[in-house]
Amino acid sequence: MAIISAYPVGTPAAGDYLVGSDITTAGTQINPTKNFVLSDVVATGLGYTAYTALLTQTGTNAPVATLLQNNTSATFTWARTGSGTYTITASSNAFTSNKTIVFYNLGEYAASSRYPWVRTSDTVVTLSLGGDGRITNGAFEIRIYT
Repeated sequence: MAIISAYPVGTPAAGDYLVGSDITTAGTQINPTKNFVLSDVVATGLGYTAYTALLTQTGTNAPVATLLQNNTSATFTWARTGSGTYTITASSNAFTSNKTIVFYNLGEYAASSRYPWVRTSDTVVTLSLGGDGRITNGAFEIRIYT
């Protein structure tokens, strides 16, 4: 066997593998050593997956997202559905009922009131901001708990 400290130190990436043991209490396990994908280990440890972005919305355009993280396995599309009303639509049923939370702020817009979000369906979350042009580098995160 090799000495573990003899291996080079690296910077892990989300798709890298970790070697681990699959522990079971039922039956006989022939080969409990398995490879685990690092991003799956992190998601399992957190107890949720997340879509995180910085948003900016101007004029009558849909919000533009600068993606920071998306480990949900869904893709997301932003749309403007009316003045100050925007939707984010998932490519799959990502927004589980009673397990979806949205965190956002308006970024550099100095608003004194709070604006709601609603899980419209398993694929859509709607933001109602009361008017256009109110998001500049706003932080936006959806967490879906397991």
